[in-house]
Amino acid sequence: MSLEPGAVTSLLGRSRVSAGRLSTLAERVPADGSDSIVVNAPATDEPLGTVPVCTAAEVEAVVDRAREAQTTWEETPVEERATVLDEFGDLVLENRESLLDLLQLETGKSRRHGVEEVVEVPLNCTYYANHGPSLLADQQRDGAVVGASTATVTYDPVGVVGVISPWNYPVSLAMSEVVPAVMAGNSVVLKPDEKTPFVALALAELLERAGLPEGVLTVVTGEPETVGSTLIDNVDHVAFTGSTETGRIVAEKAGRNLVECSLELGGNNPLLVLDDADLETAARGAAQGAFANAGQLCLAPERVYVDESVYEPFLDAFVGATRRLSLGTGFDYSDDVGSLIGADQLARVESHVEDAVADGASVLTGGRHRPDVGPFCYEPTILTDVDPDAAVACEETFGPLVSVTPVPDVQSAVAAANDSPYGLNASVWTGDRRRGERVAREIDCGTVCVNDAYQVGWAAVDAPMGGFGDSGLGRRHGPEGIRRFLEARTVATSRVGPLGGVPGVPNGLTARGLVAVTRLQRTVQRWFR
Repeated sequence: MSLEPGAVTSLLGRSRVSAGRLSTLAERVPADGSDSIVVNAPATDEPLGTVPVCTAAEVEAVVDRAREAQTTWEETPVEERATVLDEFGDLVLENRESLLDLLQLETGKSRRHGVEEVVEVPLNCTYYANHGPSLLADQQRDGAVVGASTATVTYDPVGVVGVISPWNYPVSLAMSEVVPAVMAGNSVVLKPDEKTPFVALALAELLERAGLPEGVLTVVTGEPETVGSTLIDNVDHVAFTGSTETGRIVAEKAGRNLVECSLELGGNNPLLVLDDADLETAARGAAQGAFANAGQLCLAPERVYVDESVYEPFLDAFVGATRRLSLGTGFDYSDDVGSLIGADQLARVESHVEDAVADGASVLTGGRHRPDVGPFCYEPTILTDVDPDAAVACEETFGPLVSVTPVPDVQSAVAAANDSPYGLNASVWTGDRRRGERVAREIDCGTVCVNDAYQVGWAAVDAPMGGFGDSGLGRRHGPEGIRRFLEARTVATSRVGPLGGVPGVPNGLTARGLVAVTRLQRTVQRWFR
């Protein structure tokens, strides 16, 4: 497919990215370029440029080179690895405007939501640069017999990590895997979604500028069926972010290869408004959370449950806050909500709204495709009277659509929140933070935010983030986020020789001695509880 230079120029002219810059980034892909993928801009549905399609053989060759590079990188002192990450974080901040332009070109998101994910990268860099050395250091554990033996746990990198990242947050969701993986001494092969390859290539370029050796991070592009599948078959750990349906396929394939995987998958996230909540604040927070990145956020609330005693005033405030959101695709900070990624996502949102309305739901605001703003723009939409079995109530819409339902009390709200196979993120709004934290413990989600929709949890990079149930396996962020990329080895040492029988001592006496030692050890350990 040939690109129309005029279309490319008209779109790129709105940003600070040139067609030449995109071509230079595409040249970083280790492929012969005989086949290519056209990357379109959602804001105008115009083509931006092309990237090569990697073959299975090319992906295998990349993994082989990554494995060679990893052996040297593993030997690099951990403090030097930390310095590289620190420098990378600085470079991301220094180059944030060009990264934001690329991000908006590829995703169509508003700039204000682009900033959220760009700034997460230096936060992760700082965290793992500061804590990585201690998290990777040998750990002394209790030995089998106190005083007679020792146990030391050492941590080695798994080898080559394959990262398969999504289109909705191509900066943060890729780098939150890459940063801890390389800090741990691994090399990484990153396959970005075919809709958003350029910003991934730009980040890889910045990491090399920061001092990451060639081959420690390589970006491969192409179709998932070939590139993703080949990657899973050749790496030592798979970190995947995407749909639950695809996550099951990834997990099954990784399992057959006896390769561990970490998966962040779908969500149908609940938001609870308790009877003592500040309703204006809760409404503002619900609008910010539900319509972040046009609702294309795995953490965004899609189901809102409100105590019936405050239902009407909350609903009025929520509708008002939603109507005040501006819809647009500009390269400044004036727009609150941007575009959906493409025609398929738009069709899904329209289908969920139409089906819900056909089953008796009411549209309080929104509910319209806005081609006058952008080809895939859709108004932030609030539904009420939604059938509990409707798709919008049971499935992840991944768009600017939320349902609001009254409940008689907090127990009913928690029960409704937990009535889902998903368990990624939830939020609780209350005037009593301690009460909110108690309620949070009853919700079956990997992250529960009190008086915030998602940012307070997402930005807590020292705390793990991941899902229960159909929302995934494993955790990103925190110590858990780096230890999944490590192999733990126990080195156990006896100070007295074999702990089995003593030559010349009858077996019965040895057994009684073992029981006595066990009793003594239990007593000593109780003293130090």
